[in-house]
Amino acid sequence: MRLPITDRDSFFREFKFQTSRSSGPGGQHVNKVSSRVELRFNVRESQLLTDDDKALISEKLATRINNEGILSIVVQADRSQLKNKQSAIEKFFELLTQVFTPVKKRRPTKPGRGARERRLKAKRISSEKKIRRKSSTDWND
Repeated sequence: MRLPITDRDSFFREFKFQTSRSSGPGGQHVNKVSSRVELRFNVRESQLLTDDDKALISEKLATRINNEGILSIVVQADRSQLKNKQSAIEKFFELLTQVFTPVKKRRPTKPGRGARERRLKAKRISSEKKIRRKSSTDWND
């Protein structure tokens, strides 16, 4: 499957940003500055994505997309609004990369000869240890 992320700049036209005051510690600074950034991307109405891409994104990111089809990413890690905005954009592209990267199928394998021998040896040692414990406690009976 192709990755529709070849031209990042074209996505910026479809981003909507909303800022607000961030929560958590920070004293007066937190109460004065709107450093929390929310990136909103309308998946359903995007001109850049094909219908297949939209379906895949909607399926894999269902928990992050609301009823109107808007993918929302919130970042409030930094005190700077600009840094939070950049982090939100990076997070968006990381999510898209994860969505469009195909999952490798697991090929079931069997344990090798060495692994089987080590497992049996460990079982033998454990068994001998328990047998020794039994024989050493017989004199108390």
